[in-house]
Order: sequence, then C-alpha cells, then structure tokens
Amino acid sequence: MTGSGAPGEALSLTAFTAVATVILLLCLLSGPDRDDLDEFYTGYRSLSPMRNGLAIAGDYISAATVLGTVGVIALSGYDGVVLALSTALSLVLLMFLLAEPLRNAGRFTMGDALTRRAPGRAVRITACAVTLAALLPLMIVQLAGAGDLMAFILGFENPGLKTGCLILLGVLMISYAAVGGMKGTALVHLVKMVVLLGAGVTVAALVLSRFGWSPGGLLGAAERGSGAGPAYARSGLLFRGGPAPAVDMVTSQLTVVLGGACLPHVTMRMYSSTSARAVRRSMSWAVCVVVSFALVITVLGFGAAALAGRRAITDADPQGNTALLLVGRAVLGADVSTAETVLFTSLATAVFLTLLASVAGMILACANSLAHDLFAHGVRRGTIAPRREMLLARGAALGIGVPTIALACYAQRWSLQPLVTVSFCIGASAIAPALVYSLFWRRFTRTGLLCTLIGGTLCVAVLITGTNLVSGRPEAAFPGADFNWFPFTTTGIVSIPFGFAMGWFGTMLGGRDARVQRKRYESVEPLILATATSPPRPAPTTAPGPRRPPPFPWPYPADPARRG
Repeated sequence: MTGSGAPGEALSLTAFTAVATVILLLCLLSGPDRDDLDEFYTGYRSLSPMRNGLAIAGDYISAATVLGTVGVIALSGYDGVVLALSTALSLVLLMFLLAEPLRNAGRFTMGDALTRRAPGRAVRITACAVTLAALLPLMIVQLAGAGDLMAFILGFENPGLKTGCLILLGVLMISYAAVGGMKGTALVHLVKMVVLLGAGVTVAALVLSRFGWSPGGLLGAAERGSGAGPAYARSGLLFRGGPAPAVDMVTSQLTVVLGGACLPHVTMRMYSSTSARAVRRSMSWAVCVVVSFALVITVLGFGAAALAGRRAITDADPQGNTALLLVGRAVLGADVSTAETVLFTSLATAVFLTLLASVAGMILACANSLAHDLFAHGVRRGTIAPRREMLLARGAALGIGVPTIALACYAQRWSLQPLVTVSFCIGASAIAPALVYSLFWRRFTRTGLLCTLIGGTLCVAVLITGTNLVSGRPEAAFPGADFNWFPFTTTGIVSIPFGFAMGWFGTMLGGRDARVQRKRYESVEPLILATATSPPRPAPTTAPGPRRPPPFPWPYPADPARRG
C-alpha cells in the first residue's frame, strides 16, 4: 500500500479477516432452525425499523454503487452527481409507491406478491427466472471486481492471488446467506453501513478541510484536476460523443430510478417488517441514510478529481472504480501516521464489507426464489415439507454461488459495465411494470403479467447487444468490434415503454380471464392497499425447545382491520 508499506497492508488484511470472521460467527449464532422457514426468509418479521432500514440501505448501496458512482463523479462531474441523486430518488419512489403494498401482498419472495393477483406455476417459475436474470449479472460484476480491488489494496500483482481473493470472498458471501438467512444478512448490512458511513464521513471531512471547508474551492480544484475545465460543472461529459447525449442522460436516470428500487434483493426486505407502520419507518431510515451517503460520495468524487487527478484515476481503472481508495490515499499524504493508516484501513474494510454484504443479499434473494418459487410451489405445488424447503434454500445458496464465482473468475479480464446495465434495465423494464400493474391495476391478468416479465427481459437482452457498452468504444466489452446498432448506453428508452406496453397488450388479450382477475383483485384490494396497523405480533418464544414463528396467516384475511 503506497505510503504505509507492508505494515499497512498487513493491518488491512488483519482487520478485514477479523471483521469477516466475527460477522460469520454472529450469523451462525443468529441463524434459523433447520425447518423454520419464517425465520430464514423474514426473520420472523421481527427486525426493528432502524435495523431493517439500515439493511434496506445496505442492500441498495451495492459495491457497484459505492465504487462506480464515486468514479463517475470524479470523471464526469455534474452528470455523476445527478446519477448519485437518482439513486436516492429511486428509494423515495419505493417508499411512497410500492413499500406498503409489497409488504401487504407478499410473504417471502417477489413470486408471492405476484401470485397474490395471478396464482399459477407459470407465474412462479417466470418470477424466479427474472429474479436470476436481474441479479446474476450484478453478482458477477461485484465478485469480479473484488479480486482486483483486494489486490489493489494489499499490493498483490499475481493473477493467481487475485483469483484466490475472489474465491475466498465468494465463499464468505455464500456462507453469510446460507447460514444467516434474513437476520444474518441484515446483520452484515448493519455493520457495513456503520463502517462505510463512518469512514466515508471522516474522509469527506478531511477532503473539505484541505480546501478550507469551502465547497466552491473543492469544485474549482476538481474542475482543474479533471482536465475538463468549466464543462465539469455542466451536463454532457458522461455521454459525450453519442448521437443524443441529453436523451441518453435522461434514459439512464429513469433506468436507475425505476430499476434500483425494484430489484428483488431490495424488495424482499419489505417482507421482514412487522407492520405497515414499520415499513414506513424503515423506509424513512433507509432514505435518510442513502441521501446522506449520496452527499458523502459527491464530496469524495470531487476530492478524487482534485487530489488524485484524472490521469491517476484512469490509469488505476479506466472506469474509475478505484477513485474512492485513491482519494483516501491522497488526502492522507505520503507519510501517514498510525491514526491515518487505521483510517485508510477502515475505508478499505468498508469497501470489503460492501462487497460481502451486497452479494450475500443477492445470493439470499436468488436462493429464496429458487427454493420457494421454483421448487416448493413451481415443481411440488406447495406440498414440500418445511424442513426440506429449508435445506433446499441453503443448498440453493451454494448452487447459485458456485457458478457465480466461476463466471466472475472468467469475466475478470472483460469490461463488466454491460452487466450492471442489464440488471438495472431488467428491474426497470420487467419487474417495475409487473409490480405496478399487479398492485394497482384491477384489470391486470396473468397473461399480461407473463408478457411483462418475459417481454421486458427479452427486450433488454436483445437491445443491450447493440449498445456502445458492448462494442464501438475502447472501454467496451469488445473494443475490437463495432456492431453498435443501438446508439445509447442503456436500453431504457425502448425497453421501459415496451415492458409497460406488453403488460397492457397481454391484458387486452385476456378476454374472459380479465373479468376473473378483476374479481380476484377486488377481493384482495383492501388488504394490498391497507395502511391500518394493529399491535405488533408477539415476539418468538424464548422458552427451551425448537423455536416456532408467531401466528402468520397465509393467505392473509381479506379484512384490513386484522392486518398487522
């Protein structure tokens, strides 16, 4: 580690190992019984609003968000700040539009919420497939970057050591998800957010102090360091060179706002709240944390441009993913004291925890969907025993984690930005229309739901191959080729309207099914849109013997007065 030498590298590795081991032990101690599905999937819906809010924020603030957004702000200025604020706006959208209806309609997975309106094996299986399609690319990106990031911090240059670091992190992520379940991953996110915010706020304060606590002085230095001059503070740097930069910018913002809020590993946190009131309080905590973090990474991005400079950032990583660590080193100077070494170690540990927690939450969401939607209700039609489903959920965490590690090892040498875009575009183009229609449109049918999920996902898969992220640019996934037939960075300008249109078109084709679905929705509408609350459910018993969940009606009673 530049500036701190081998002792600093050893301290970073020791701190990360200690934190990872302690968290794994706590996950083991708080893990559910072998046949306790409610505890594994939802933690008995017993998480406090603050803990659940921090877990929601932790799931939402992925490693791609932390590292990528700081890099975009450092290299693109104004455009990066707008995208950072769009991430916060996405969570506000989830808070005001979808959070309570999702909690009311769902039980364990997104498939539960969708089949509230349109029961059937096809909906379950399709929901599972779309969950995997949305989260698997994002997991690959974060795992693939983990090896390089650890090597950057610890000074490793051997490719074999980088791959070993990646595999080690992957094993830890699988363990957190399989052992801890909902409570365990919430614990990881809680520790992650405390360390990440603490280290980020401290480094941001040091950056501002270097410029006399003057935001104007910091912005002026960032303009000079970025090499863009006054253009750094205006829109247009991020998508310059494209046929329609303004349209590309708006489309990217819309994709982030709709896609980030609806990804399955974020929405599954809605099911762990005790009541509708608790959901609102949890989302309030989450929004406050995410907005605060957006302000912090804005300062860090400007600080990276001002103190490290564009050349150093792009030399370390063309996408700017190491800008956060570069600004940490730059603000501490060449000769660091023990306290400053500890601060940088805290920042590095926060990045590691972000990687671990984000992928652990995604693995849990995929494992839950595989076990609950695909096998328990898609293949076995709900006849599987709870103990076997529990074993399947843990086995599914291993089954989804191992291929992800293998794909991440293979993908290390490629540009992975298209995979991040695919995840957010599927969230915005397939999952968002399906949830909005299912929760609020009385006429929506099973055919419309399947058309939305399948049509939106396929549209993204086809269009992403023609974007400039895949070919046509030096930083594309295939820089030597040029089949850039879709001249935008994201697919949202076409795929988002297409996803909503497919839902409408499929519903119009429903015919008689539309009347049946409308009656079914009217029977559950008071429940889905209910905001009344009742006293919290009793906590799980602490008496000796196997723990059992409190009474949890499924399906829910239609009377909203009985709603918890």
